[in-house]
Amino acid sequence: MFIQTEATPNPATLKFLPGRDVLVGEPRDFRGVESAAASPLVSALFEVPGVEGVFLGSDFISVTKDTAEWSHIKPAILGVIMEHFLSGKPVIAEGAAAADTGEEFFDETDSETVEVIKELLATRVRPAVAMDGGDITFKGFKEGTVYLHMQGACSGCPSSTATLKSGIENLLRHFVPGVETVQQV
Repeated sequence: MFIQTEATPNPATLKFLPGRDVLVGEPRDFRGVESAAASPLVSALFEVPGVEGVFLGSDFISVTKDTAEWSHIKPAILGVIMEHFLSGKPVIAEGAAAADTGEEFFDETDSETVEVIKELLATRVRPAVAMDGGDITFKGFKEGTVYLHMQGACSGCPSSTATLKSGIENLLRHFVPGVETVQQV
């Protein structure tokens, strides 16, 4: 098994590509050992000293480190990923609860606007952000402000503010009347 790695715009996060499906369905973000119980793979990754976050995408795993050096922890991470996929264990344990996506908030009169926002995020934003090892999900819309949640490599990334303001905000303002600004939650 050959696992490729890619740098992300976030220097604290590396993207690992095992060359097979990782997660079917919505991506999952794990920001601590407590949240990892649903996944044997993520639990094992958190046992590597220096790992502080794991994000599972459809065909990749983004790992965020603390102050540890990649040269010290990358071999252990590669070993955990390889061992997991060779073991045949599931990525998410059977019967594990689905990721808590939190409740969305918006006024019912804005439902058409929200659908357009979600469609643009799904077709134009999320695929590009996934290439960088992260995800962005819609959380709400109120008084012209779109609220988004950044996950994986995007969470804590130095360029995330530029992505939100220069990229996503401009896109939404161009295509969706009524959108004035974008904020991270």
